[in-house]
Amino acid sequence: MTGKAYNVNPSSDVLALAKALIERPSLTPDDGGCMDLIEPRLVAAGMAMESLDFGDVRNLLAVHGAGPPHVMLLGHTDVVPPGPLEEWTSPPFEPSVRDGMLYGRGAADMKGSVAALVVAVQRFLAERADHAGTLSLLLTSDEEGPAEHGVRAVVPVLKKRRLLPDACLVGEPSSRERLGDVMRIGRRGSIQARLIIRGVQGHTAYAHPADNPVHRAGPLLAELGQLCYEDGDDDFPPTKLQISNLRAGTGAENVTPGQLEIRFNIRNNPHSPADVLKDRVEAIIEAHDPGPWCLDWRVSGEPFGPARGALPMAVVEACREVLGHSPEADTGGGTSDGRFLGPAGVSVVELGPVNRTIHQVDECVSVADLKRLPAVYQAVMNRLLAD
Repeated sequence: MTGKAYNVNPSSDVLALAKALIERPSLTPDDGGCMDLIEPRLVAAGMAMESLDFGDVRNLLAVHGAGPPHVMLLGHTDVVPPGPLEEWTSPPFEPSVRDGMLYGRGAADMKGSVAALVVAVQRFLAERADHAGTLSLLLTSDEEGPAEHGVRAVVPVLKKRRLLPDACLVGEPSSRERLGDVMRIGRRGSIQARLIIRGVQGHTAYAHPADNPVHRAGPLLAELGQLCYEDGDDDFPPTKLQISNLRAGTGAENVTPGQLEIRFNIRNNPHSPADVLKDRVEAIIEAHDPGPWCLDWRVSGEPFGPARGALPMAVVEACREVLGHSPEADTGGGTSDGRFLGPAGVSVVELGPVNRTIHQVDECVSVADLKRLPAVYQAVMNRLLAD
């Protein structure tokens, strides 16, 4: 790791930094210059910097201190596409404050959180440069996309160097109605499946019913859609399968399809491992005998959690101190980059802004919440890295 010298006096204004990040169109996997904006601030705060880039993905690791405990802060600079520009009240990459809300793509997911994490680190190190243990901040530009060359690729490097953290606080937008009302202490896994059933393309007037893969797959689709998994508990909702896409045919009205493609996603509880689920799905397919078939099965994230011990306790206490209320512990929602650290034995908690508008047109975050968020993150660090 190398520390670069910069003649900078970085502002700790979280709103200004969030605006500057939103101005940079950073569609996955393009960082858009966000990390170049952040790096000098962290260097000035005394952190050692290292780029762990893979392919066209930027990964920036900042480290301060040594030894246990190792507390990592985790975020991503990439955003999803803005969608139809004409539907935005103001341009998605021109941050705008209206009625107490900061608008722009990434305001909530998660450039607002990234700005808050950076400012919290600046303030923490200004006050506690001699803190115990290790503090690190990891940023990636590959969370919203395939997530192959981001944190997934960095974790083996950290593991080889024995730099895996003991605890990881992820700035994902976890809150439901008000800042800090929900913290994620784990996540279900995510499995992407693609089932191909082959038939015989032909004229609708002459085709045999057995040749049409859509007809043959009807009962199979019904059973897949009604699968019930009774594996929920106090920490995790049950495993759930959702059919996301069906595709067949040539577009002509008088031609039967030669094959049917069925795509589905499974969000699996830790009590239902991916290999067990695959065996069950394959047994169902075979029982229906839909004709020639093949199944592509990709585990995009393993389930992890629930987090116990010092990290979730510190998050609860920090929310009480700064916000005046305790967060509800939850494992719902989608996936985050915590899926690559949790299964490695790292305690992972996600805490961030209200997620009501993420990935939507006119995405926004409360300015008041944004200004309070660094204090919450700093309070967590104070508890975990006390002198």
